[in-house]
Order: sequence, then structure tokens, then C-alpha cells
Amino acid sequence: MVNRRELNPDASPEAAYGARLRSAREARGWKQDELGLRCGYSGRHVSGVETCTKSPTRPFSIAIDGAFGFAGSIDSFEREWLKIKRGVLLQGFPEYVVLEAEATEIRLFEVGVIPGLLQTRAYAQALANAAVVRGVINHDQAEQRVALLMERQQALIRPIPPMIMSVLDESCIRRTVGGPAVMEAQLRHLVDFAAQGHTMLQITPFSIGERRPFNRAVNLLTLRDRSLVSYVESETQGYLDRELTSVLPVMRGYHQSQAASLSQAGSVDMIHQQRKGIS
Repeated sequence: MVNRRELNPDASPEAAYGARLRSAREARGWKQDELGLRCGYSGRHVSGVETCTKSPTRPFSIAIDGAFGFAGSIDSFEREWLKIKRGVLLQGFPEYVVLEAEATEIRLFEVGVIPGLLQTRAYAQALANAAVVRGVINHDQAEQRVALLMERQQALIRPIPPMIMSVLDESCIRRTVGGPAVMEAQLRHLVDFAAQGHTMLQITPFSIGERRPFNRAVNLLTLRDRSLVSYVESETQGYLDRELTSVLPVMRGYHQSQAASLSQAGSVDMIHQQRKGIS
């Protein structure tokens, strides 16, 4: 075949993904342009992923799964993409990302930093750059981390979006990240987030002291079948839990944090006051 580039699936995880994509496409007798038409991408884009001149993304992987009929199966390219990302993700988080994109309700609690789903790109980039400086990740991993976050945010833009409830410790808005301009834009984004019809935002004030239920990031999902999933994360570990007996106490703690927090109107007022202090 003219201009056919030989692939080496052992070269990298991305190369293995590309070689598997070509194999699945050719097994069906499809040309790259035909696969592109079936999944909403150009034939050139398909070629780029196969030959590793383009990195696979989550939306591309989901589209490919739809074309091949692999969605939700062990052959899923989305699963393959998540394996590639494991180098920059904590244990349990790849599985959480898949469930998050399907959830009908998302509950977030965070201390010290704005939760990822509510971060602006500039704020997320500042955190990733700081991790590079500390030697926690390299530059490529920092870019992958930010790209994944943006893809997670895009995955929640649906005809019927999930209900997103976010409780932030007051430290999240007091701690300046990325400098005054980045932080002011981030706080403005929080105000815009709170104004949407499918969101709730509350600040847990410092004044509640020891009554704060959580001391680390907590995520809770309600899935379409009304089952519950929790994901709790520290600096070095992540833990995904589907067992109702252990998820329910986390949900109870979340409700307690909401009860102890400011109302949404009071929370937005606090954010506005903080914006005045940094502008």
C-alpha cells in the first residue's frame, strides 16, 4: 500500500492504541476516511492517531467505540485511553472519570483548592506548573493533566446536564493560585457556575471550626440506576467505593457539611467580597 507507515505497538502506549485502531479498522475493511465519517472525524485525524502524530483523546475514543460497537465492553478504546492516562492519575480515578461522565448527580467537597470540574484552564495550568516545579510530574504529564480536566468538563455539557453540588472550604477561595488575575477570573467563574440552573455552590466558613466533616477531597456520584459511588483522594492515593455500607457515611458527612455551610446567596456574597480584595 502506498505511503503505509509500519507501526510498532511496543514503542509506547499511544503506539499500541494506534496499532489496535488500525487493526480494528482494517478488520472491517474500512479506509481511514470511512471510519472518520462514521465517528465524526476526518480521515487525516484517524491517520494521525494511528501513526502517533496525534494523541488520542477521550471524545475521539468514545466516538471510535460508537463506530466499532465497543462502548462499555472490554475492547473499549475509552478504556485504552484511560490506561494511557494512568501515568498521571491516582489509583481508582480512571474508573471514576468514566462514571462521572454518566452520573446524574455529582457532589464535590474540596479543601484548599477549587475542585477540578470548577477550575478555569488558567487556574488548572497554574497548579500543574507548580507540580512540575516541585518535581511531582514532568511537563508532558502536566499538559496531560490539564487536557484531561478540560475533557472531563466538556463531557458534562449534555442536553440534560447532571446536577452538580459543590461545597468548598473557605480556604479554596482565600488561597491565591496563579496570581491575582488568574484568581479573580477563577472567582468570577465560580459566581457564573452558581448562577446556572443545574448547580449549587456553598462555602464552608472557617468559623465552623472542628465541625467540618471532611479534611480532604470527596466526590460522590449518583448514577442513572440511583446507585451511589464515592471517590476520596489524598496527595498520593485515590479510593473508589461502590459499597453502600461505606458510601452512606460519606453521604451523611456531605449533608452535614451542607448544613454547616453558608447558603448559596451567602456564599456568592463571600466570593464577591474576596474578589474586591484581590482586584
